[in-house]
Amino acid sequence: MHFNVYLNYMKIIQSLFAGIGSIGYPLASLIVLVISDGLITNFLVGEGTALELNPLLRNLAGNNSLLVIKVIGALLCALILWDIYRRRPKLAMISSWCFVGAYLGIVLWNSSVLFISR
Repeated sequence: MHFNVYLNYMKIIQSLFAGIGSIGYPLASLIVLVISDGLITNFLVGEGTALELNPLLRNLAGNNSLLVIKVIGALLCALILWDIYRRRPKLAMISSWCFVGAYLGIVLWNSSVLFISR
């Protein structure tokens, strides 16, 4: 069930990036992963199961401020990477996929903490 929800979010976000070429896939994935990280972290910190390790976001974790920061940050990063893509497409693609890989690792780690703590 969760995978289908993820695919629906990916389709919505991908449609927003439809006109920008092949960079749309990693950018949409990055946005979904960053927001997923914020949702899972907010839940875990709110329940007292985990701590936010990022010292800049530690005080925001556990309330809606973290999610607002995550959404704004994800969109800002996507816009910056898209701007780089217009001038240096190869650099933007490599960077985007590296960020997707890093955030995939973070979301998998957070998900494992979530399922282990249940």
